[in-house]
Amino acid sequence: MSERRARPASQNRRGTGDTDGSTEAKGAGGPKGAKGARRSLWRRALTPPSAPPPRHAAPQEPPPSPEPSEVVSVVQSALYRDGVRVSTPGSLAETFRELREQPDGMAWIGLARPTASELHSLAAEFDLHPLAVEDAMEAHQRPKLERYGETLFVVLSAARYLDAVEEVDFGELHVFVGPDFVITVRHGAAPDLSAVRRRMEGSPELLRLGPEAVLYAILDSVVDGYVPVVSGVQNDIDEIETEVFRGDPAVSRRIYELSREMVEFQRAARPLVGMLHSLMAGFAKYRTDEELQRYLRDVADHVTHTSERVDGFRQALTDILTVNATLVTQQQNAEMRALAEAGFEQNEEIKKISSWAAILFAPTLVGTIYGMNFSHMPELHWVLGYPFAIVLMAVVCTSLYVIFKRRDWL
Repeated sequence: MSERRARPASQNRRGTGDTDGSTEAKGAGGPKGAKGARRSLWRRALTPPSAPPPRHAAPQEPPPSPEPSEVVSVVQSALYRDGVRVSTPGSLAETFRELREQPDGMAWIGLARPTASELHSLAAEFDLHPLAVEDAMEAHQRPKLERYGETLFVVLSAARYLDAVEEVDFGELHVFVGPDFVITVRHGAAPDLSAVRRRMEGSPELLRLGPEAVLYAILDSVVDGYVPVVSGVQNDIDEIETEVFRGDPAVSRRIYELSREMVEFQRAARPLVGMLHSLMAGFAKYRTDEELQRYLRDVADHVTHTSERVDGFRQALTDILTVNATLVTQQQNAEMRALAEAGFEQNEEIKKISSWAAILFAPTLVGTIYGMNFSHMPELHWVLGYPFAIVLMAVVCTSLYVIFKRRDWL
């Protein structure tokens, strides 16, 4: 983070040549003419070319004066001097004017889903790089830290835990930090930057350190917002473990959804470790205040701890999913074994029924044949015909019984 520049009140806030020697912008850091050329180049990149007027254009009425759009997306804009709020401008134009009149002041502008025109006006006033402005417009960026000359561009992913639905909600925050300004562009409900502003205004000695202190407070707020998320996810994992061993069929879907949230959480928290280390590596180069260095190291420790917890959550969910798959497989095997045993018992019953049906079929067949009462039947008038039929039935039934018994059908 660059050191704030002290400018005499008689000079315009952007019209001087007192460029910090540590500037790292491409082609920047030179004399006043080079900086002016760079600024005009960036303005041309941000301003779309206007269409040429027709050769024979009819006289037109003057266009109506555009209504200010910053009323919709400017959450709060304030000007600070020596750690104390000195004014609260009502529009971006008023903020620009007052900051020019107070070269020792610092502007803190908070935006929520701003329009392209608002970002273009900010880019033209504060020399914001077109690539950073484009990222702030489109959102859906990975957390990162980039330096464009004297301006830092920071992308953060905040998170909050929703108890009602037991889900993690993510929000995106873009921060522009310059020598005398801080611009926050929020996409989403998290984080609550109004609390950050109140905290800083309640600590003038910290706010007096400048835009770097505001960036620290924002980073600290985002990282502190991870704590309830970690606690909520831990409770969810404990509940999932209970549901897994209780055999809840819907637990697999919950494990999958929580695993996806942990992937997003990991993408939000892990890059912050490298970002804070990069900031700490520039302490000596940009002469960061020693007290602010301690605060940033504390934030780095917290985010490292959070990142490790998230890694542990992902591993735990992977293990739980494996255990759940094993338990489901065991339950399916038990059900298949029960079905097989039921089928085996059913087959045994069918064997017994079939055996007795065959045994009883033999006397039925003999009795049916001799019950036809035809006039010309050889054994119809035989004296031993009846005993013969009875003995034949008994012999056939006994033979079938012995055969089925040997085959364990009976």
